[in-house]
Amino acid sequence: MPDKQMYAVEISQTKQWLEEIIIGLNFCPFAKKEFVNNTIHYQVCPAKKVEPALAELAIEFERLVADPSIETTLLIFTEGFKGFESYLDLLDEANELLFTLGYEGVFQLASFHPDYYFEGEPFNAASNYTNRSPLPTLHLIREASMEKVLSVYKNPQQIPDNNIALAQEKGAHYFQNILKRIAKLHR
Repeated sequence: MPDKQMYAVEISQTKQWLEEIIIGLNFCPFAKKEFVNNTIHYQVCPAKKVEPALAELAIEFERLVADPSIETTLLIFTEGFKGFESYLDLLDEANELLFTLGYEGVFQLASFHPDYYFEGEPFNAASNYTNRSPLPTLHLIREASMEKVLSVYKNPQQIPDNNIALAQEKGAHYFQNILKRIAKLHR
């Protein structure tokens, strides 16, 4: 496992992105509690190939099983999967691994990438910034926790549409400026 000190910049960038975009714009109404309570585990993975990345993902699933004080994990890729298509291949393999390891219904994966784009949307559409992050990142989510939170959240099915509407209102330049600033701030 990589040394956290070695990757302090990447973890700081991810935390800043969470604070300013994901929490600041309420893209994920559940993130603030976990951020404030420090129950998010940030794991950096320098893997450039799918197999070692999946091995790291398996370790992170096991960490969540073993440690209930960790609510969620962000697996941050520093070297590999910079191309969005290669990242999508990893995501497919990661979801297959989740199933193979018997974690379907226990965990789910959310995906974030610097070049994330929704199918059918122009690359620079503001809506893509709901899933754009400083670095390629897999978000490991406990399904039971998500179900619990969603059960008390009014109209949870509206979250993605609300996020897209807000992103479009803010415009792509708003997000580009934040992500550029975050990249410079921690270098």
